[in-house]
Amino acid sequence: MPFTTTTVAVPEPAQFIQRLVASLGSDPDLSASGTVGAEGRATVRFGQGTCVLRPFSQVEVIVTAADRDALSGVRDASARLLRRTAEEARPEIIWTHPADGGDILLTDPVAEDYTLSHCTPADSVLGELASETREVTGRAAVMQVSADEGALLTMLAKLTSARFAVEVGVFTGYSSVCIARGLADGGRLLACDVSEEWTAIARRYWPRAGLDDRIDLKIGPAIDTLRALPAEPRIDFAFIDADKTGYPAYYEEIVPRLRPGGLVILDNVLQGGRVVDPAYREEHHLAVRRLNDVIAADTRVEAVMLPFRDGVTITRKR
Repeated sequence: MPFTTTTVAVPEPAQFIQRLVASLGSDPDLSASGTVGAEGRATVRFGQGTCVLRPFSQVEVIVTAADRDALSGVRDASARLLRRTAEEARPEIIWTHPADGGDILLTDPVAEDYTLSHCTPADSVLGELASETREVTGRAAVMQVSADEGALLTMLAKLTSARFAVEVGVFTGYSSVCIARGLADGGRLLACDVSEEWTAIARRYWPRAGLDDRIDLKIGPAIDTLRALPAEPRIDFAFIDADKTGYPAYYEEIVPRLRPGGLVILDNVLQGGRVVDPAYREEHHLAVRRLNDVIAADTRVEAVMLPFRDGVTITRKR
């Protein structure tokens, strides 16, 4: 089944997708139906193929069809929809060369969308939180974990029967919900962040998820919060997803406080692939690259780095 992709630069990607799907019935010459999922992902179905739209900093579009002739028709119909919905914005639409399953790389949008759509879906609370995050934070919304990474956090917390968890980097609280939902009965999550603005959104959604009695938010430098914790190993689970230059310090404060068998999860350890290239020498590249090397040689833990999203490292205390 061949596919082609494009991106469309519009001011509000999530709202754009909503408008596009809502307009489908207004064109009698276009036979198509569409739905929008909890994460803002929309599927438009044509007679011979499908158009998937995903809201990121731009609208990401994936068109698939039964064969290349059909793909051409679905692509053209999708382009017509995109231009009509964009109105005066007149975005440039450049499609990738048609490809099929034998050409797919795991980093291709079509592969990523397939994996995302084959995880347990996020519920309405997480869906609405993701949507509001995109609307309110704009380009900063890329800091939010994806639905499949959130599902992974919940699963790992459950598998470790975690009762005390620490999160460094809350943003708008999506990952907090996912971690807290995986805690054992009576479990607590210490959530560390420096932003009153972004965590104000989290504070509204935690009660809606039934988790306000499980999450303790600490506003202030996370390194100070971690250093104030008791020295004994009582942390069962930790997730680090904050300022990358702080990663080495956060890791070194958490590991001694991690109980045997406990997990530390680190996000964004690939830095868009830039950690592989020594030519990238900005402070955050150097910090993450250095910590990746430290973890690989750290005899206190077992570690695996996954090429998942922007790279996720899972470490387990020996």
